[in-house]
This record gives sequence, structure tokens and C-alpha cells, in this order.
Amino acid sequence: MSRSALLKGLPIALAALLAQSVVAASGETVAETLLSHQKPTTTSSVENATFGGGLAVDGDTTTRWASAEGSDPQWIAVDLGGPARITRVKLNWEAAHASAYQLQVSADGSAWTTVKSVTGSDGAIDELTGLDAAARHVRVLGTQRATSYGYSLWELEVHGSRTGGGDIEAPSAPSGLKATSATTDAITLAWTPATDNVGVTGYEVLRNGNVVGTSTTAGFTDTNLASGTTFTYAVRARDAAGNLSAPSASVQASTQPGNGTGGTVFVIAGDIAKRELPSEHSKTAELVAGIKPQHVLTVGDNQYDNGTLSEFRAYYDKTWGKFKSITKPTPGNHEWYDQLKGYKAYFGSIATPQGKPYYSFDVGDFHFVALDSDPVTDGNHAEQVTWLKQDLAKNTKSCVVGYWHHPRFNSGEYGDNKAIAPLWDEMVKARADVVFGGHDHHYERIKPLNSQGRVDEANGVRSAIVGIGGDSLYTQIKPRDGVEKSFAKHGVMKFVTSGKTYSWEIIGTDGKLLDKAGPYTCR
Repeated sequence: MSRSALLKGLPIALAALLAQSVVAASGETVAETLLSHQKPTTTSSVENATFGGGLAVDGDTTTRWASAEGSDPQWIAVDLGGPARITRVKLNWEAAHASAYQLQVSADGSAWTTVKSVTGSDGAIDELTGLDAAARHVRVLGTQRATSYGYSLWELEVHGSRTGGGDIEAPSAPSGLKATSATTDAITLAWTPATDNVGVTGYEVLRNGNVVGTSTTAGFTDTNLASGTTFTYAVRARDAAGNLSAPSASVQASTQPGNGTGGTVFVIAGDIAKRELPSEHSKTAELVAGIKPQHVLTVGDNQYDNGTLSEFRAYYDKTWGKFKSITKPTPGNHEWYDQLKGYKAYFGSIATPQGKPYYSFDVGDFHFVALDSDPVTDGNHAEQVTWLKQDLAKNTKSCVVGYWHHPRFNSGEYGDNKAIAPLWDEMVKARADVVFGGHDHHYERIKPLNSQGRVDEANGVRSAIVGIGGDSLYTQIKPRDGVEKSFAKHGVMKFVTSGKTYSWEIIGTDGKLLDKAGPYTCR
């Protein structure tokens, strides 16, 4: 295929990028093209399945590769599909960048030669120019992290020119994508096969923009999904040389409801909006949109670092703010850094529906109690505990749910918090059904515990920590007595009430079901 044919029909900006001419170190003028776009990648590690290497070469600056945290060295490599002359490499780093790294090349993806060493990088965008290297494979080897996290790239661009033979023509985009069936936890897809000048070898299936599976046929079943949730799918074809087609037209498909159609759906999460866009809280907000809940409950630390109004407007409002009208929030310690001024100004009367930052409300047979735990951690609990006693005494509903920021019992970094006992003990006396918290940035599901923290199925209170809404995760989890499940992955809780029963699912940012609890019957 001719160069003009390759460029025909591309967006103007991308065509201009692909068609640039440069002068190589030898003085010869060559046509410089973007060689790495949608090419196969390999990595030393990934933080989790939502940060795969392919996201660093997809041309989308809102998706990224991220390595495992806290370990050196780490690397990402891209196979250009054939021999090439490398003239320029552009790296678009996320905040978790390398302060020192090496740019390496290889003919076979096995033996590597360093062509550039970089020290003292401040992240953002690094342009490595004036290169003149012959290779098929290019690798960025991080040798020193600039943060306590890992290495993360929004985009890795390799520019240069082809120097040898090989198949460089991508297959056509698949067409006719549709969902042929759906259950409560699976969706089956089918499409019209793509065509290629040599031959299509397989397909990549994308859910909500992330690759979630591959198929050698024109069909795929996506499993282990959250119930009653809508997903967006696309498919792209790959040939033996690694050339990747454009994605098919996208389609939306939904799993069936998990408990019929009579339930009320809530989303619950805390520790949400870090001061970064796009970020993990962008992805958890997409989950909320797909779930379409009637109510959103937050368990504190809605906005980092200080919960000011300007921070809320710049970050939370652009993601979870879309659901403000159905949100019933609670504050965390980070909102208290601003003495709740930003929290109250942003949420308005939603933050204090009964005049205080703690309140209660009823939905069906359920009585919900939203508390402000930060003053309690400082010993200032008398007024709130008095209110709580009176509120629980007046309750006429069969089911009681509490939620606040600081957990009483916790397997994470902060551990059990005795200061929260005044709140927890009142919930035990009232025979509450379940309490949700945040503060530690992980998830755990705990059997009913009594006031002493012992498993007591008859008289204790069930609980879960849901600090997975978007801020950086805490991985130091040592399960205490009574823990049924725990992990550190971003996502949200889909909490469903139906009559006098409740259940929940934990949904990861890739849409996968991470945990399932219930149904439980209220006391």
C-alpha cells in the first residue's frame, strides 16, 4: 500500500503527525512516521488489569500503563512489527514518573542495547530527539522512581521510518457488533469478521475502552460482570505481524438485574477524588453512570487534599459531581482540614439536611444513618451520640444501615479504632444490620462483630470498608478475626435493598465483579 493511501482518510492532525519529515543524524532526509501506534506491548508488571501496556500506545492521553508499585526496575516494550530506523521517542508521563530511565532497542526483543540514558527527569513530557537507531523493539526501562508508587505512562510514541519488509497493513475494522444474549453476570457478543491483506489472526474485545479479552472467532462472551449494569463494547482485529485495526463502532449492552426489578439501587464508596484528572475517580464515576443508582452514599474523604471549595469544583465536580443531586454524603478527615467549609459550600443543604453534618433518612423498609466520625476520633462525641440514641429510638423501620468515614474494626493500615466505639456500640445496641466505612483505601467485608470486636452472628453488626473510590490504594492488609474478603482495588459498591433484604456487589473499574455478598435478611 502506498504512503498516500495509508494517510488517506485519517484525521488531519494524525495524518500530519504520521507524515512529518526529519533529518537523521547522517544528514539524510527521511519521512518520519509514528511507528508504535496500537502495536503489541510487553511489560515487567502492571498495577492491575485496568492499566495494561497497550493503553500507552493507543493514542488516548486519558488511558495509561502503570507498573506495580514500590519496585525498581520496571519496563514497557513495544514491538514495531518490523525493522525500523528510530529517530525520536516521546514519553508522556503520569505523576508516577521515572526520575532515571534508559531507552533501549532490540532486533529480537531479547538482547537490548541502551541508546539513551536519562537522569533527573521531572516527568510530564520527555522528547528524546536526534536518535539514529536500527531496531524492531523499543523499551523504556525505569531504574529510579520519582514517587513511592510505580512507573506510569499516558503515552509512549516511537517515531521513525520503516527500513525493511514485512506486513505493515492493518486489517479492516470489524463491523456489525451486537450483543446476542445477556445474563446477570455475562454478555455474549458477535460481529462480522474483519479482512486483511495477509490474514486476521484474532480480535481484541474492549469494554469501556479497556481490552478485556481476545478471540480467534467472531464472537466472545464477557463473564463475571456486575448485574444490572450497562457497558460499552468495541472490537478490533489483529494480524500476525501485530498490526491492529481501528475499533468497530461501539455498542452498549446490559446485564440482567441480579434480584429482579423491585430493588432500590445505591452506590457506596469513599476516599474518592484525588487532585488529578483524568484519574481513577474518573473511572469509578463511569461505573456509577453504568449502574444508574437511585442514591449515591459517600463514606468520607470525598475530595483531597483539604476539601476546599476550589478543589471540589476542580476535581470531584467533574466526575462524581454528576450525581450530586442523588448523593447523600458524609465528611472525612480531609474535609475537616478545611473545617467543612468547602464540603458544605459544595454540597449545600445536601451536606446538612437536618442542620448538622450527621443525619438520617428512610428508603422503603430501611433506615439510614449518616454520621460525621472525625470529631469522634478527637473525643468530641457527646452531642452526636446523644442525637444517635434519640434517632435510633424513634426509628420504626425494620432495617438499619449506618455509614461514616472511620471504621471501628479494620484490617488495614490504620487498624481498629477505639475512639469510634461510642458510635459502633449504639449500632450494636440497636441491632443494626450493617455499617459502611472508608478511611483505609481498600475493601473488606466483615462478619457481624459485637462491641468487643468478636464474631457474634446473633447480636453483632455486619460491616464493610469501601475506601476504593479513587484515591491511591493502601495495600497493607492483615485480615483480623471475622474478615470474609479483602483486597486493594479501585471500584464501587452496588448496594441493593429489596423489601427487608439487602445484598451488594463490588465492581472494579474494568466492570468485573470483585466480590458479592448476601442477600441478607434484616433483623
